Amino acid sequence: MKIVFENPDKVNGLMTLTVEEADYKSEVEKTLKDYRRKANVPGFRKGNVPMALIKRQYEMPVKLDVVNKMLGEEIYKYVKDNNIMMLGEPMPSEKQQPQDLTKEGPFEFIFDIAVAPDFTISLTDKDTVDYYDIEVDDKLIQNQVDAMAARGGHYDKASEYDPEKNDMLKGDLRELDEEGSTKEGGITLADVVLMPKYMNDEGQKHLFDACTPGDIITFNPRKAYPENDAELAALLKLKKEEAAGITADFSYQVTEISRYLPAAVDQKLFDQVFGEGNVNSEEEFRQKIGEGLKAQLRGDSDYRFLIDVRKYCEQKVGELQFPEEILKRVMKHKNEDKDAEYVDKNFDASIKELKWHLIKEQLVNATGLKVEDDDVKNTAINMARAQFAQYGMNDVPMEYLQNYAEDLLKKRENLDQIVNSAIDHKLTAELKKVVKLNVKSVTLDEFNKLAGE
Repeated sequence: MKIVFENPDKVNGLMTLTVEEADYKSEVEKTLKDYRRKANVPGFRKGNVPMALIKRQYEMPVKLDVVNKMLGEEIYKYVKDNNIMMLGEPMPSEKQQPQDLTKEGPFEFIFDIAVAPDFTISLTDKDTVDYYDIEVDDKLIQNQVDAMAARGGHYDKASEYDPEKNDMLKGDLRELDEEGSTKEGGITLADVVLMPKYMNDEGQKHLFDACTPGDIITFNPRKAYPENDAELAALLKLKKEEAAGITADFSYQVTEISRYLPAAVDQKLFDQVFGEGNVNSEEEFRQKIGEGLKAQLRGDSDYRFLIDVRKYCEQKVGELQFPEEILKRVMKHKNEDKDAEYVDKNFDASIKELKWHLIKEQLVNATGLKVEDDDVKNTAINMARAQFAQYGMNDVPMEYLQNYAEDLLKKRENLDQIVNSAIDHKLTAELKKVVKLNVKSVTLDEFNKLAGE
């Protein structure tokens, strides 16, 4: 097979493959013989079907399949052998002329090849990148203590409603007529739970201030939730379309007030958060929380560092030329259910991500970084640990973390994300050793403001 590759502007490649009869003939004949050996045709013993009959039925599709497979293999072999940085996949060229495969070769096939722009990026200790070290202060620790105490709390009875304490009311709800009496045949519900604090109308909300069990409050649910039929429907146990027509006042007789009380910061909470006997005083509790926050925030700092490395490298590399027309066709081919508007709308963002991918690939190669199976597994375990920590579960046994991580890795969409995360973690660790870090100590609030920059 003859292959000619043209790449005059370094990014728009044109590959022409000339397929001779000798390239495919033996493979076609071999496949047809195999078909003959296995064919079950009425009137002929197995293996004795005339080859002419086999050819008449199967030669063309076999030929197409063999040639198509050969083209794919030869293109990727040529690309690999000649170190061509192909982006996406080969696309049939507009210069392609129709080929009649019912005849013998030669056949000529032409493909457009998107080639990555040629550039070099490297980092040394002469490159300076900001690194934000987030302070773990008493305020941050106290916020975490309060959050853990809140998660471990419980509801208790209260004698008077206080909206500032997120009290929850339970009571009986009755629809009223125009005279303010219980409407005959109207809506009547028992044990209805209300949290007036979350009503949308201030006037309706304050009708419940300082109420006590036994009090009867007249309010208007429509005014309380003026533009939220879903909330109104849930309150009145109606379908959304039925709730849309409700405008009447309702009486609400309070039967119970519940107040959520955070857990006491004591041994019970210490054991609940960190496991029995691992923490034995509030001082140890706060210290342990501080250590956990420091580790968690170090991950946030590393994430921000990689973002700043990306910005720094993109500026250092400057503008790159990409084969836009070919890449747009590749993008459209991968999103066949989308229209041209989708490609136009998302193309610039796609190119930006592609540029970073090429930069990151060079950085990974320069550091000699390799991601092993254990790196992927450990990343999945850390993801699992972080998810449990969000719910205050900081002492989950390793067995459970490993099982959860294995479930994550079974899903293809998770696997790609986890592998990329493992690469990012290892690359970040290596780059922190390579570049000069401009360490800046910041509060969490100051750090969070950087997200908008």
